[in-house]
Amino acid sequence: MKLRRFLFLLCVASCVPPKTQSAVYDIVIRGGTIYDGLGGAPYVGDVGIIGDRVRLTGDFDIPNAKRVIDARGLAVAPGFINMLSWANESLIQDGRSQGDIRQGVTLEVMGEGSSMGPLNETMRKEMIEDQADIKYDVPWTTLGEYLDHLVKKGISTNVASFVGATSLRVHEIGYADRPPTPAELERMQALARQAMEEGAMGVASALIYAPAFYAKTDELVALSKAVAPYGGMYISHMRSEGARLLEAIDELITISREAGVPAEIYHLKAAGQPNWSKLEPAIAKIEQARAAGLRVTADMYNYIAGATGLDASMPPWVQEGGYKEWAARLKDPAIRARVAQEMRTPTDKWENYFLGVGSPDKILLIAFKADSLKYLTGKTLAEVARVRGKSPEETAMDLVVQDGSRVGTVYFLMSEDNVRRQLRLPWVSFDSDEGSYAPEGVFLKSNVHPRAYGSFARLLGRYVRDEKVLPLQEAIRRLTSLPADNLKLRNRGRLVPGYYADIVIFDPKTIQDHATFEKPHQYSTGVRDVFVNGVQVLQKGEHTGAMPGRVVRGSGWTGWKTP
Repeated sequence: MKLRRFLFLLCVASCVPPKTQSAVYDIVIRGGTIYDGLGGAPYVGDVGIIGDRVRLTGDFDIPNAKRVIDARGLAVAPGFINMLSWANESLIQDGRSQGDIRQGVTLEVMGEGSSMGPLNETMRKEMIEDQADIKYDVPWTTLGEYLDHLVKKGISTNVASFVGATSLRVHEIGYADRPPTPAELERMQALARQAMEEGAMGVASALIYAPAFYAKTDELVALSKAVAPYGGMYISHMRSEGARLLEAIDELITISREAGVPAEIYHLKAAGQPNWSKLEPAIAKIEQARAAGLRVTADMYNYIAGATGLDASMPPWVQEGGYKEWAARLKDPAIRARVAQEMRTPTDKWENYFLGVGSPDKILLIAFKADSLKYLTGKTLAEVARVRGKSPEETAMDLVVQDGSRVGTVYFLMSEDNVRRQLRLPWVSFDSDEGSYAPEGVFLKSNVHPRAYGSFARLLGRYVRDEKVLPLQEAIRRLTSLPADNLKLRNRGRLVPGYYADIVIFDPKTIQDHATFEKPHQYSTGVRDVFVNGVQVLQKGEHTGAMPGRVVRGSGWTGWKTP
């Protein structure tokens, strides 16, 4: 290993043109323990930055450096990639991305099922009407325009996005439970191609939710075929993570094979105690597909609870037509009785988180749209039901109607042993499945899942340092080069010459998450410095106010063809 590292450093030094070696560096990070993102052994060395790029790594003299940063005793790594970010709105409110920047995240990848474009006029009006604590204008129509809007406004992290299969469906079909006509499907494919040309990473689905639930496999294959020529991938919150987990993986593998695209599973899990034993056969299915030549990967968050809404507790048929139709149906006594019965009846026809958690005491209410209900934030569904003197099923339906939203909800569904098992899988990257917030202002009006502030620090602190579930260099590989390779990113995800200077400097001995379900708005600690495109956005643990974030484009972007 030492010989390999010596030869690598010798190659780096010999391959750098003389003018680069004698160049004036804007920044030199001196004496840190360098993790290049490839998973090999770290080494003590220096990193030279000129402009937005890393120009030299290794142990070298610094004849000309405008600024030298002492990183002795600290880890120096590529910036981390959040494979499933819901910072869509939080970045509009506060472009500093404090919650994620303070964990070393330099790229937010968005678009799970629903993306911020393409929009038609009806969708645009709905987006404005559905806004809760965060209010914003919607001057964009396409996904590319939204991403450019973020950069123009000013953001500290880089951003990328998939185009949502749900958004494509709503754009052409609305919220109806029916397949698209051939003409509608062609228009959906055309919108997917346009998004790819604007830089989308591929097409993403979220199939437990209406109206995405109504899409059949052939529709998803057709959309995936549309992005295939652009190098796009298919990524999915699968049709089931519980009762039909194995069948859902079969569907994802089928889509990958028939469309000829890589596929990724969003937030891999076996949800619900009766399904915990399905994780091993699920892993076996994925590894068999990989052995057969399909590029199937997954990402995960390292908590035993997920967060979504009360829609995940109710059958998809009652939600057809969108929120307004859903809420109207829930006012009908006959429909309410049927919904309540289905909520408490085991089924494999739809993903029922109400039953999956085992008890309404494990359903935590965290985000309300209506100010009149915000006092319930942090209470369980069981607590609210007891106070109101109603069943949990009735209470859930009442809250959806009263709040004007699906109600933000945490469900305790997973096994800690399964979380640790997944952490060891070499083809699994990491996500927060949350926005990037700050413990201030409008963000304090609602609670969030603690993963918003802690996912990445929790990985490196609890699971790497304390429990030694996986080595630090492997965790960093799966935070950096693995997702970058899966997304086919250009010059991101490695700490090597020629790559963009997205860099995190942290202390492996002290990095720690502090956010809890009771008090989620708490920053992680242990990350000292963060650079995005060569600009320092975190210095000694404090945000500098810099906004150097850019759009990171997929391989289909037409801009690659221009000088």
